[in-house]
Amino acid sequence: MARGRRLMARDGVRPSYDPAGPDQALRAALQDLRTGRWMAMRALLADTTQWWRWTQRTQILAAAAAGTDVVRAWLAEEPGNVHAAVMHARVLVERALRARRERHRRTHELWIEAWDAAQSATATAPRDPVPWVCLLALAQLDPEQRWEEHRAAAPEPMLPPGPWGLLAEAGRRDPDNREAHHRMLQFLYVRGGSGRLAEAAGYAQWAAGQAPPGAAAHLLPLYVRVERYRRDSGHDAALDLHWVGDEAAREARRGLHSWFENTQRAERSLSDLNHLAHALWGSLQFSDASRVFEAIGPYFTPPPWMYRTPDRERAVEIFVQARDRCRAAADG
Repeated sequence: MARGRRLMARDGVRPSYDPAGPDQALRAALQDLRTGRWMAMRALLADTTQWWRWTQRTQILAAAAAGTDVVRAWLAEEPGNVHAAVMHARVLVERALRARRERHRRTHELWIEAWDAAQSATATAPRDPVPWVCLLALAQLDPEQRWEEHRAAAPEPMLPPGPWGLLAEAGRRDPDNREAHHRMLQFLYVRGGSGRLAEAAGYAQWAAGQAPPGAAAHLLPLYVRVERYRRDSGHDAALDLHWVGDEAAREARRGLHSWFENTQRAERSLSDLNHLAHALWGSLQFSDASRVFEAIGPYFTPPPWMYRTPDRERAVEIFVQARDRCRAAADG
C-alpha cells in the first residue's frame, strides 16, 4: 500500500501506457475500432492534415486493427476511399511483422500480401509518405537483402547498402519523417541476420547530423544506445556506463536542445519523450530531465524503462523513481 501511495503521490494517478497519449480524438477512434466500427476512424483520418500526425495516427490505428477485419470491412464498403486503402496496407504490414516475430509459417505469404497492398497504395495515394514507410518497414523481413530495393547504395560511403530508395521516397513526401528513420534503424538491427550496432549507430549519427531543429531524428542515437544496453543486459557488469559517459551525455543534451526545445507539445511522440527523459536521467542531468518528465505527464511507454529490470511489471516503478529523483533535483 505504501508503495502504491508513493506512485500516486504527485500526479494523482499511477503512470500507465496509453498508445493514444493525450490525443483524445485518436483515443475515441480506437475505442470505436475495438467495438468493430470504423466510422470514427474514417472521420479522424479525414480531419488529419499534417503528415507527422497522419503517420502517427495510422500506425497506432493499424496496430489496434491488425487482429480484426474492421479495415477490410471499411474498404469493402468504400473501395474508392484512399484513406481506407492506406490503412489496409498499414494493417497488412503490421500482420506480416507480427508473423515474423512469432515465427509463423505464413510469414512469407503475409509479407508478399502486405508488399502488394503497400505498392498499390503508393499509386493510390501518390503524395502520402505512409505507403513508402510501409515498404520500408517490410525491408526488415529481408535481412539477407535478396530484394534489389533493399540493397541500394547509401548516400554516405561509410553507411551500408540498404533500402535507401524507399527512405528517400518517404522523405520526398515528408522530410524527416520520424517513423521512416525508425524503420531504417530496425532494418539495420537485423541486416545480415543479426545486424551490426555500429552500422545502426553510424546511421543514427548521420541522420541526426542532417536533421533540422525540431526533427525527431535528433533522438535516434538514444534509441541505438538503448538497443545496445538491451543486448548487453545480463552479461555486462558495467551497464550504467552506457549512460554516464561524455558521449551519452552529449547525445541527451542534443535531444533536449535540438528537438525538445524546438517542438510544440502536440508534435512530440510519447516514445521520444520517454527515451529523452531516460537518457537525461541516466546521464545525471536531473534538472533537464525533470522538464521532460513534466511534458510526459501520466503517459509512460515501456521501452526504455523495461530494459532496466528483469521484471517488466516493475518498469513503471523505475520510471516513477527516476521522475521523482529528477523532480527533487529541480526543486533544489
